[in-house]
Amino acid sequence: MQPMLATLADAPLSDPNLVYEPKYDGIRALVSVTPRARAVEVSIASRLGNDKTAQFPELVAALEAWGRRRKAPALLDGEIVALDSDGEPLGFEKLQDRIHLTSARDVARLAAEKPVALMVFDLLRDGDQDLCGLALTERRRRLERALRGAPARTIRISRQERGDGVALMAEARARGWEGIIAKDARSIYRPGRRTLDWRKLKLVKEEDLVVGGYTEPRGSRASFGALLLGLPTAGGRLRYAGHVGGGFSDKELTRVARLLEAREIAASPFETSPPANEKPHWVRPELVARVKFAEWTSEGYLRQPIYLGLRDDIGPGDVIGAPPTAPPKVPAARGAKRSPAGRARAKAAATPRSTDEVPRGGPKGAPADQLELRRLTEALDDLEARGGGRLQLRDGALIDVGNLGKKLWPELGLTKGDLLRYYVTVSPCLLPVVRDRPLVMRRLPDGIAGPAFYQHRAPDQVPRGVRAERIAPDDDVPTRFVGGDLATLLHMAQLAAISQDPWFSRAQSPHEMDFAAIDLDPMDEAPFSRVRDIARWVHDELEALDVPGFLKTSGSSGLHVYLPLRPGTPFEAGMLFCQIIASIVAGRHPEAATVERAVKKRDPKSVYVDYLQNVEGKTLACAYSARASDYAGASTPLRWDELDHRLDPRAFTIRTLPRRLAEVGDLWAPLGAASGHARGIDLEAALDRVRARHG
Repeated sequence: MQPMLATLADAPLSDPNLVYEPKYDGIRALVSVTPRARAVEVSIASRLGNDKTAQFPELVAALEAWGRRRKAPALLDGEIVALDSDGEPLGFEKLQDRIHLTSARDVARLAAEKPVALMVFDLLRDGDQDLCGLALTERRRRLERALRGAPARTIRISRQERGDGVALMAEARARGWEGIIAKDARSIYRPGRRTLDWRKLKLVKEEDLVVGGYTEPRGSRASFGALLLGLPTAGGRLRYAGHVGGGFSDKELTRVARLLEAREIAASPFETSPPANEKPHWVRPELVARVKFAEWTSEGYLRQPIYLGLRDDIGPGDVIGAPPTAPPKVPAARGAKRSPAGRARAKAAATPRSTDEVPRGGPKGAPADQLELRRLTEALDDLEARGGGRLQLRDGALIDVGNLGKKLWPELGLTKGDLLRYYVTVSPCLLPVVRDRPLVMRRLPDGIAGPAFYQHRAPDQVPRGVRAERIAPDDDVPTRFVGGDLATLLHMAQLAAISQDPWFSRAQSPHEMDFAAIDLDPMDEAPFSRVRDIARWVHDELEALDVPGFLKTSGSSGLHVYLPLRPGTPFEAGMLFCQIIASIVAGRHPEAATVERAVKKRDPKSVYVDYLQNVEGKTLACAYSARASDYAGASTPLRWDELDHRLDPRAFTIRTLPRRLAEVGDLWAPLGAASGHARGIDLEAALDRVRARHG
């Protein structure tokens, strides 16, 4: 039997006749469990019918234990998924080390190191009864009854919501899932059929494509440079869809190279010859590669593809993906008039519930600037495919970039190349935030899962266009990076400094702060709803004092409130004012907020209202900075009216922030316009109002 297949198509998120399930990203499996007199026979088959039983011994053991409790055979339909340390499902690429193994010793080792689970969503046979003709709701009822007592960590029933998929889709966006599946609750099971009874609502852009060739390597790269990918056409040839060179480990490069060599042919399988920077070689179109990517271009090519792995559970004939035929819509420029419908779309996009993949081209700027940003992102795509090289900026600066396929966020598959492209895209808004400010690097050369270290000193040699200067107060730091230039931003990202952490003062006036900040830092057991409440109380106090405040996510679990200050404000004055605000809020709400410095003395459910960041030389991650959080957060400016129950900081990531910027514009610009100018806060007058209000 072959599994029933879902169609990539729209479906309402609220319909009493639909049920909604997570779209698990693993290997589709039909699992047969047959109790015998002395043993339980277990068979695991992929969608193509390939036997996967020996590759997942922990599944076999769990299914045997379940089968011993039964008297009759069963046929299950589900998805084999990799698990993280908390037992949560991961993406397909996390199965790559397991699905091609043949050695029993290697299988046993990785079964212990990289566990999996079977997410079961259908029961097709129960004993001698074929259930395919029953409605989905009845099959689900029988499945839930049958799996009672199964090993819960390894054999799981997929989540299902009846009639309303809004919350599940919101969770999918927040957690970075591939999407959800909408199924007609009345539908029967149609083996081997792709039908609209099951519909895929995808969020993450991933595609299976046929390998038609490869390019020769460049520089120190071994085996091959990039895979040439295509989509099958009615005429039996491939339509070129793009090339992918990023995302390969050395081991995977070697393995794939052997498979390519065995399939090499003289003639191209593509309809038209693909563009290639290096000499192309052609192969029989038998291999299917899974890639993730940012978007389809208007020409029908992949933009920013990253290799995830080869599929052995599907063949070229199963590849049905197709790029959009219409060019992407261009967001309205800032200041342009929108129709009521356009304003409604912009407002919807501004809410943190949207995590669609980012558009390219940046949040704002003249058309020439947008073209330059697009040129740079495309150049980074090409450099990642080639394993690295030199990036030329418009001002002539040359930045060497390498190891762009290094996964800085391994669980999400996000690479150094993704980080550089993100910073190019948001640079029109980020560079003014860090302009003239000394920067501290927190470097993570092995990604967020590896060790981190702080580095104040800039390297002795930096590329032309990168700003590194001696700052007057420094005695032991010869030079520091100073922000404001794209070359500096990208060079720091190349050094694996994920975040941008500027001083509260400028290089020209290091002893004078031009903004202050209150950092709302939750303890481990504090819910985010508590952080939201405290941010509102801070805002209420500032409003009562007629003091402006600017709100942003931290990019991790907290929120930041920034205050613009007038020229010449000493650090002691800025910190004193923030201390007063923090103490007032903590005094009024001691059950939620604290200014206790000693972590051990804080309530584990409290939020630390931190005013001590306002010290000369200290830093906070700035607006639009990427963060080394597990969800690849980006510190995102917010309107105060967004501070409601819908606000989820995990919705703001390096994937989603550029789209928000394209819709709502630069909400942080007013802070920059006020900081260090007469429009900043007059602290003396503000303190008079504090005394009048609180005595």
